[in-house]
Amino acid sequence: MEKAIQNELIRLFENWSGRKYEKFQPLPSSGSYRKYFRISSGDRKAIGVFNSDKKENLSFTKFTEHFLQKGLPVPVLYSIDLEKDNYLIQDLGDSTLFDIVSTEREKDKIHGQTMLLYKRAIEKLPEFQILAHKGLDYKYCYPRQVFDKQSMMWDLNYFKYYFLKLAKISFDEQKLEDNFDALTKFLLKADNNFFMYRDFQSRNIMIVDNEPYFIDYQGGRKGPLQYDLASLLFDAKANLPEQNRVELLEYYIDVVHEFINIDREKFLDFYYGFVLIRMLQAMGAYGFRGFYEGKTHFLKSIPYVIKNLDWFVNNTELPVKLPFLFEVLKKIVSSDELKKYNNDNENANKLTAEIHSFSYKNGIPIDASGNGGGFVFDCRAIHNPGRYEEYKDLTGLDAQVKKFLEERSGVNTFLENVFNLVDLSVEEYTVRNFNHLLINFGCTGGRHRSVYCAEKLAGHLQKKFDIRILLIHNELEKY
Repeated sequence: MEKAIQNELIRLFENWSGRKYEKFQPLPSSGSYRKYFRISSGDRKAIGVFNSDKKENLSFTKFTEHFLQKGLPVPVLYSIDLEKDNYLIQDLGDSTLFDIVSTEREKDKIHGQTMLLYKRAIEKLPEFQILAHKGLDYKYCYPRQVFDKQSMMWDLNYFKYYFLKLAKISFDEQKLEDNFDALTKFLLKADNNFFMYRDFQSRNIMIVDNEPYFIDYQGGRKGPLQYDLASLLFDAKANLPEQNRVELLEYYIDVVHEFINIDREKFLDFYYGFVLIRMLQAMGAYGFRGFYEGKTHFLKSIPYVIKNLDWFVNNTELPVKLPFLFEVLKKIVSSDELKKYNNDNENANKLTAEIHSFSYKNGIPIDASGNGGGFVFDCRAIHNPGRYEEYKDLTGLDAQVKKFLEERSGVNTFLENVFNLVDLSVEEYTVRNFNHLLINFGCTGGRHRSVYCAEKLAGHLQKKFDIRILLIHNELEKY
């Protein structure tokens, strides 16, 4: 089966590109059953997708065509063969908003650049919800055309049977059903005459040259404005601090006012109701993938969603009374069964990869862990953008420098070898329960090549391994 899928996607690629393929690379699986592959030949590259769910494929391709007509930043469709469940789309790279917030976030604070990316994504959200809603043919929605009562009950029962039951949280089924009924009746009073993206979360927002691009909207349907914003701001593992959530919520309300008039207080009343149902839906997904299917990495999101629930039950008061549901939420927060997934306990024994960029003028960073060893990679053989006037005041975090390095230097070959070496150590260190690995990247000034390489390794390790990443740019922190 795998070979047949590969052959069909290669055929699509070669017909589209007019070239014989050179590389065919499977990409990591996500929360769906779709299979993704990166296919390339020289400077021609694409993402090949196989998905046996024909209706979902039709939704994705039809929505994509519509969004592209509206000028929205989604991947271009290169070639489609829905009879064989395959299509080719634009390769948007590997950087997601989730990767950035995960590697750059400090405790109780996220960086200004990361907040700017969140705001750029929020600026685009009403374009999907309001502008793209016009002329969209909702007959292609799958599995429902509207986020109606049945859609909501599917999500709530998903939570009940795949999370509560499997996490051993006791509940009175009739009382819970009564509260579910009250919650859905309340939410159905919200204006739902918009496009609801459905899975508007940081993992589905690609970052290309500091601009957001959007993927995985095939579950979209007609629905309310609030749901997608709740999906983004209460995205469990992104773990946004509350102060940032409030700022981004207010920013969204201001942006939406440029498209339509909304009553702020009424919007907020419904908003926190949709925050609740989105959290419950996500918990159902974690339970199904983690408890039921045995994919344990989904269970690592549980501590983050419990943190969100704890905040929610202590800080919100909905216009609808849900006493028994709130009792159940409090049981989840205090559950001893779920505490074993706590990140603090997990991180105590987790390998930390400490990655530095530095200037050779100021010396190689020392290993403060006391373990010794690790890696020092000399980036000075890579063509230096700092030699050119237009790049001198920039750093390896800037898009212009990244483009220079990727197009005018041998950085990709350099990093390929770095990744292979470091991966060997991470794999061995993890098996042997080591807790620290130091990796240093040095260049002349410590601001361009070493910064770029440190960032790329951090992103690579974040995707491939379940380890902690500590990223430090020694020269940039001086400014």
